[in-house]
Amino acid sequence: MAKVITIAQQKGGAGKTTLAAHLAVALAQKGNRVAIIDIDPQGSLTHWHRIREEKLGEGYTGLVFSALSGWRIGSEVSRLRKQCDFIVIDSPPHTETEARTAIRAADLILVPVQPSPTDVWATKATLDLAKAEKIPVKVVLNRVPASSRLAQTIAAELTDLADATLGSRVLFASSLLEGRTATELEPTSPAAQEVKTLIKEVLALVKDKDEEAPAKAAKKELAEA
Repeated sequence: MAKVITIAQQKGGAGKTTLAAHLAVALAQKGNRVAIIDIDPQGSLTHWHRIREEKLGEGYTGLVFSALSGWRIGSEVSRLRKQCDFIVIDSPPHTETEARTAIRAADLILVPVQPSPTDVWATKATLDLAKAEKIPVKVVLNRVPASSRLAQTIAAELTDLADATLGSRVLFASSLLEGRTATELEPTSPAAQEVKTLIKEVLALVKDKDEEAPAKAAKKELAEA
């Protein structure tokens, strides 16, 4: 059964699509069957995948792709769960109905945040919704300048912060222009290494969740014995 990772952030321009594309490709590179779903009306992930198809050929992108309205997300996730290992959802900005539906469908929520006060303030609605739904969430610092004191200050104010960060690197954007990602174009680059570190953390979080259910069931059986 596929694990669903929703990329969510109330503020636009925080790097949701960049994170979604890099996450999906890196998971696929590890041998997983990965689906990506674009429910953001802006359609940036759709545009990236279209370029990818032009470069690699239709059906050879290494990803299952869907673009649809947010209200259809439930049925699409149910369909894809049976045939994939991971589903990555690029949700629209603002905690409107479509974004809420994508968050509720998730096993893990990643919230990209640039090191700026406005980005940090915008995370509150998403984090509150994730906690209300009792879904694990990690804030991913994105586009972090080298030796940024502001980033350190911002990080100190954030809860649920991921250990991995993504730097302010040209390769993240330039690779998307080619329908690819940093781990494909320059697999030993600092950008690629940052993505790989994030993937390791994401997989550990998903694995931990997988192990929670049997552990709770075993504990309940012992208590009832």
